[in-house]
Amino acid sequence: MRWWKYVGAALTVAVLVTALRLAQVDAASVAAPLLLLDVVVVARLWGAGAALLTAAVAASSYSYYFIPPMGFELQNEDDWAAFVIFIVTAVVAGELASRAERRAAEAQQGREQIEQLYRQLQAAFDRASEAEAARRNEQLKAALLDALTHNLRTPLTAIKMAVTALISHGVWTSGSELSAEGRGELLQVIDEESDRLNRFIEGLSSADRHDASEAPRTRRESLAGIVRSGVQRAENLMRDHRVAVALDDILRPVSVDAASIIEVIYMLLDNASKYSPAGSTIRVSASLAEDRFVRLTVSDEGPGIPPELRDRVFENFFRIPAREPSDPRRAGVGLGLPIARRLVEAQGGKISIQAGVGGRGTAVVLLLPVAQDEAPSPEVETPDPRAMVLG
Repeated sequence: MRWWKYVGAALTVAVLVTALRLAQVDAASVAAPLLLLDVVVVARLWGAGAALLTAAVAASSYSYYFIPPMGFELQNEDDWAAFVIFIVTAVVAGELASRAERRAAEAQQGREQIEQLYRQLQAAFDRASEAEAARRNEQLKAALLDALTHNLRTPLTAIKMAVTALISHGVWTSGSELSAEGRGELLQVIDEESDRLNRFIEGLSSADRHDASEAPRTRRESLAGIVRSGVQRAENLMRDHRVAVALDDILRPVSVDAASIIEVIYMLLDNASKYSPAGSTIRVSASLAEDRFVRLTVSDEGPGIPPELRDRVFENFFRIPAREPSDPRRAGVGLGLPIARRLVEAQGGKISIQAGVGGRGTAVVLLLPVAQDEAPSPEVETPDPRAMVLG
């Protein structure tokens, strides 16, 4: 109920006049400002209606108690002027104070509305962000499944073809049409592709761990044979590119796990063929480096990698923004280079990225440790790959 505001407004005048009378203050010049102040305070607290009532009660009290003679009788024009001025001043002051209070209340209400709108917008933005995050998560899952399918299907296809060939030729019977050498080659394919599949699964299982797993057993190996195997394995991926292999004649044997380095070369050639234009050249070169290392470089003529991202591409699941392969079916999820770095560093090697030949494209550089002088491991005779060009 609002009636208590008007009662309170009238009581403020009564209390003020009583206090002035008890203090024996009769001067109108003292009473008028105090009564006007009371009107302003009431207007600020209770609004224009209570302020008008306060102004009326204050004007009556001012005329009765402080304009001589005491009472409501005004004897001269000065008294009338003082009375009228007091009333006008009280009304105007009360209205102004009430208007200021209303504007302050409106401003506060406006701020509250803005804050409420901001909260609503923030909530809507959060919901939109969650929806976008969910959409990107689904895209990542789809890309991950595609990459896993591609990397698992390749070795499984080779294993399936080898097993099918062995079964179809009746290798377990005395009348088999497949020679012992042919059976050995198919079994070797099954063995190599099984190892490759195992290494890929191990790389996935350790992709979120920074500690290196058990280091592979290294042996004295010929880098020429390793390069040849890696290039031949990736031959189908690079059918639309020219591949130039150039190895120095004075290369020393390296101390590595050959299967792991072949897998790294395969990954690098896979990346190079995905992101370089068809018909361009992919180069594989090797030379002696300082500090008892051999430098192996895989370079392409693609768009290249900006210097500020050359370290980040070795982070798990990182992909260069707006960089898509020429074949959408070969899109990866950002695990190839991290796995390659782990395989290389586990053998005491190093891997880094530089600009390609002439500043064009990308060059991935491997530094592989030179083998100590010891008896070489038995190797199968292979064609010399030091000047091999495919495509």
